[in-house]
Amino acid sequence: MNSTPPRRRPGPSSRASQQDRGGAERRDGPARGGGAGGRYGDGPGQGAQRRPAPAPVRRDLTPVLFLSCAAGVEPLLAEELAPWLHDLPLEIIPERGGVRVAPSEQPRRATDLSFDLSSELALTMVRAVFLLNLQSRLAQRVLWRVALGPYASEDQLYHLARSVQWDDWITPRHTLRVDVTARHSPLQSLNFAGLRIKDAVCDHLRDQFGERPDVDTRHPDLSLQLHLDGDVAYLYVDTSGEALFKRGWREDKGEAPLKETLAAAMLAAAGWKGRAEDGPLLDPCCGSGTIAIEAAQIACGIAPGLQRRFAFERLRPFAAHLGGLQQLKQQARDRIHAPAVRIYTGDVSFRMTDFATRNAERAGVLHTIEFKTADALQRPAPAEGGVLMFNPPYGERIDPKGTGHGGAVRAAREDFVDQQGASDFFTRLASHWKRQYGGWTAWVLSPDMKLPSAMRLKESRRVVMFNGPIECRLFRFDLVSGSARAQAPSQADASED
Repeated sequence: MNSTPPRRRPGPSSRASQQDRGGAERRDGPARGGGAGGRYGDGPGQGAQRRPAPAPVRRDLTPVLFLSCAAGVEPLLAEELAPWLHDLPLEIIPERGGVRVAPSEQPRRATDLSFDLSSELALTMVRAVFLLNLQSRLAQRVLWRVALGPYASEDQLYHLARSVQWDDWITPRHTLRVDVTARHSPLQSLNFAGLRIKDAVCDHLRDQFGERPDVDTRHPDLSLQLHLDGDVAYLYVDTSGEALFKRGWREDKGEAPLKETLAAAMLAAAGWKGRAEDGPLLDPCCGSGTIAIEAAQIACGIAPGLQRRFAFERLRPFAAHLGGLQQLKQQARDRIHAPAVRIYTGDVSFRMTDFATRNAERAGVLHTIEFKTADALQRPAPAEGGVLMFNPPYGERIDPKGTGHGGAVRAAREDFVDQQGASDFFTRLASHWKRQYGGWTAWVLSPDMKLPSAMRLKESRRVVMFNGPIECRLFRFDLVSGSARAQAPSQADASED
């Protein structure tokens, strides 16, 4: 399988990843359901009375999947996918905002105006959809591209969408929704662009069945993603439904919980896969337990999608093949095994430790994790060596248990009084690690580019990551007992990824 990227093409991006890339230009924000009714209602679009523009020439009708992810995670996602697709004739191509999965050989009739959903190639793509939704920890969504073509107006988008055989995907009894993202698009309203896509789907089904589907902006059967480049439109069917970071086990959470996909990306960047040689893992500030639970599921070989449902289960092309999905799920269950390493975690807050414990139980990994309510500034090392994975609250501070302020007991997490308060906490944390965690490797996610100076540690690596719209760095510190500074890394090791 070829994983070497050729010339990159832009893919769709989630609302967060558009913000993540900073330089992306938009005329309008993503239309959350704007094309599926929204403020325009469910009737025919306003553009229906316009004189239709000529239908654009469709090109490259090869079935393609696009897996969106946070900016910077693309190479990690490509590496994650390779083992699951190694026996399929597909290639993995990292692109801006995600990874494209396409046939390694072009089909003979790639210029036809329709695509046979019962062909051998389509069945390969169906299996890939099942596997990737079930197994990917880093992808945000698995999208199936159904149309691609040039555009300069909303009416050309309408004609592009009309070229798709929507009755292959849904019936009028299904519901739909359209989301729109754009980069350098000349259109003035992304809401109206989405509305024209919705009109095209409804008009096609009305022609076929004499009735049209309804709009559901919350839980649609068919969720469409339209991405507008400067002059090219990409239309995708969202096969995932709810974003893939929603694994199905998180019910108890604190404020601003870390997304499961970001926790998985942190572990992937650290190269921690739950093997004996990776050593134990400790998150001393667990919050709702995301990092520890992701690590425990990795260590036990538990597929991230085993506890949830997917949008493709309600779509016509997949209905006859859902028995294959059940086989893949059973194979995933058969691969679950006892962990080779221990996971340690906890929080200064009894409440958060309890939340994390209950989430771990629902995730099926309670037996794998050792929970302890403890202050990160006092907790001793649970083993001679291992990996510290730490996501400190941004602009907040973690107080030792039982301390108070002004006569009142402080909350477990509270805003820093000033920058000096933040610097003091991290300086004390680094001193504690120096005394207790010699031989460990610490990975700290922070938006503060000066964090190593605050901790008086020299990072050996820094990886760009985004926590939603917040640009962060994942810093690696190789801790040395008895010194507040890590061993001096080579210039190459300290470079930013």
